[in-house]
Amino acid sequence: MKKVIRDLVESIIIGLLVFIMTITNILFHADYVIKDALYQMPRGVSSQIKIIAIDEKTLEELGPINTWSREYYANLIEILNSNETAKPAVIAFDILFSGYFGENNTIAEGDIAFAEAASASGNIVTVAQFEYDEKPSVNEAGLTTYEIKEMYYPYKELKDSVMYGYSNVSQDSDSTVRRLSIKENYGGEDIYTFSKVIYDVYCEKNGITPNEVPTDKYGKTLINYSGKPGDYEHISFVDVLNGKIDTRAFTNSIVIVGAYATGMQDNFNVPNGYSNQMFGVEVHANILQSLMDGRFSVNANPYIVGLIAGFLCGIIHFIFKRAKIWLSTILLVLAIGLELIIGVVLNNNGIAISLVYFILVLIVSYVYALAVGYILEKIKRKKVINAFKKYVAPEVVEEISKKGDFSIKLGGENRDIAVLFVDIRGFTTMSELLEPEEVVAILNNYLNLTTEAIFKNKGTLDKFVGDATMAVFNSPFDLDDYVFRAVCAALDIVEGAKALEEKLMKEFGRSIGFGVGVNCGPAIVGNIGCEFRMDFTAIGDTVNTAARLESNAKKGQVLISQEVYDRVKDRIEVEEVGEIPLKGKAKGVFVYSLVSVNRD
Repeated sequence: MKKVIRDLVESIIIGLLVFIMTITNILFHADYVIKDALYQMPRGVSSQIKIIAIDEKTLEELGPINTWSREYYANLIEILNSNETAKPAVIAFDILFSGYFGENNTIAEGDIAFAEAASASGNIVTVAQFEYDEKPSVNEAGLTTYEIKEMYYPYKELKDSVMYGYSNVSQDSDSTVRRLSIKENYGGEDIYTFSKVIYDVYCEKNGITPNEVPTDKYGKTLINYSGKPGDYEHISFVDVLNGKIDTRAFTNSIVIVGAYATGMQDNFNVPNGYSNQMFGVEVHANILQSLMDGRFSVNANPYIVGLIAGFLCGIIHFIFKRAKIWLSTILLVLAIGLELIIGVVLNNNGIAISLVYFILVLIVSYVYALAVGYILEKIKRKKVINAFKKYVAPEVVEEISKKGDFSIKLGGENRDIAVLFVDIRGFTTMSELLEPEEVVAILNNYLNLTTEAIFKNKGTLDKFVGDATMAVFNSPFDLDDYVFRAVCAALDIVEGAKALEEKLMKEFGRSIGFGVGVNCGPAIVGNIGCEFRMDFTAIGDTVNTAARLESNAKKGQVLISQEVYDRVKDRIEVEEVGEIPLKGKAKGVFVYSLVSVNRD
């Protein structure tokens, strides 16, 4: 129950974290990166939009643009309109014509020619430009905005002959153009953006009902770019002037004339420009196509998005804490993938949502759940190891834990082992005379002694059977010098019994002694039992013989078989007991009584 409560608290914290991050948009730069990658994928540009580029080629032939007579623009209009049946729907100039071009700002012939050509054409759009305050202010609605200081119009004769819109575009904090204001109010009049004016003229010429443009509380809308820098068809200004272009290519199209050379400083960072900047005329082309396709979007209410994303993250975190790794991984991939798909679908339908916070917190939640699971598994593993040390020599446990898999071969295998049996002499009689608590206390002291002796010599405690203890050496893992280790363990038990005997005499007025038997040879070692209850042990004649030797041993005596003696005789001192009959064996077994061992 505590784990469930802890996981629920964590899930609530995760949900609140997503909510707070979403409404504050604290990682807006990272959010821009993800949204730009998804929302601004190239979709193909419209062939109806054509750019007449004032490019390097034009500047080389005609000179710097600030030295041109405006008669060039008049000539361009006349050329484009020369074929009455193949005229453009709109001709737009992304160039600010704010003053006269004659000496001392007097009107020049080119100014008059341009205004007259524009008036005759009837489909010309040019730009105006706002100058904003450098410092933001708070308007009547309580929103922070930049007030308009001044507006620069086309010169009077041209202004009377054309339609115009402002060319200013908004730049986000990373200097990237992602949004625009469709209109601004200046002097009590609504002034529309350059692209919107072009679009309205195009719709009027073709009898089209203009698409509505959604805006947020600041009056802004997000631009969905259709093309990357250089995607829109662009034709050199000078090539059109020199008659190298068939004007039928511009039939009923939108023609935008603008800067297409880096030195003219009309280029911007855009979300799909990657390492390249986009010329202002291309930005307007993208805005225009969004208007034509009805493909703008506004930021969704961050509180609603934060609540939904936080709720889902909290649920998924709860699942992460309880599910297996493979299931959590699949869930993580599916959740992130689904959010990205939903984001794209919503954006295509006019709503843009923040994506980074759901993804980021979900990944952190996933890693956190894995880390906590790993730590808990390590703790659990440590507990298992410590518990395992109660049955197997700690050195053996440490060795197999280094391998990491704790694998022990299932079933049985033939293995050469040493087997030790030990029990208390006269235990049954003694237990009849003592209180149960005293019997248990004596038994625990005895078992503690035998266990320590077995583990000290790296043996495996096989089982306790009443007052008897069975240990094997060289099972379940290979053990060097295992027969000698078994002999040493037997002697340690007998020698330790002397101190234990004195202790028990003082506490209970009873003395005990041990009989020990040691044998070695082949045995079947493995998991013995059934599917729901197994015991890892050793069986066979070698084991039975060791048990018979122990039953024949006197108090304080260690009996070893001939096989044991033959393997370690150069390191032990014994007394011959001789051949003795053993229960269950047709022939007697030659037996030795262990006196001492040479551990050096």
